[in-house]
Amino acid sequence: MNTTKKQYENLIVWKEADTLCLAVYKLLSQFPKDERFCLCSQIRRSAYGVPMNIVEGNVKRSTKDKLHFLQHAEGSLDELDYQISLSFRLGYLSSEQSENIRSKIRKVSYLIHRFRIGIQQAHPQNHLTPQLP
Repeated sequence: MNTTKKQYENLIVWKEADTLCLAVYKLLSQFPKDERFCLCSQIRRSAYGVPMNIVEGNVKRSTKDKLHFLQHAEGSLDELDYQISLSFRLGYLSSEQSENIRSKIRKVSYLIHRFRIGIQQAHPQNHLTPQLP
C-alpha cells in the first residue's frame, strides 16, 4: 500500500472538511430509515462534496480553475448547512448535534474563504475580479 501523502492531505482546509464529512456520516446512522434515500443521500453528497472539490481544485494548474472548485466546495457547504438546519427542525438531530455540525461548517467556511484569498493574493494576475454595475 502506498503511504505517501497526497499534497491535499497537508492542507488544513481539507483536513477540517474531511473531519466535517466524517462527523456528518456518523450522525446519519440515527436518521429514520425512510430518509435513507432522500435527505440522507442529499446530506452525504453535500458533505463529501466539500473535501472532494478542495482535492480537485488543488490539482488544477490555473488559478481560475482552483477558485472555481473552491466555489463548488462553498456551495456544497451552504447546502449542508441548510440540510442540517432542516434535519434539526424535523427532529432528526438534537440542538447540540446540530450546533456541533454547524460550528464545524462555519470553521470550514472560514478556512475555504482564507484559502481562496491566499490563492488570489499569490496569483493576482491570474483571476479577474467581477465588476459591480
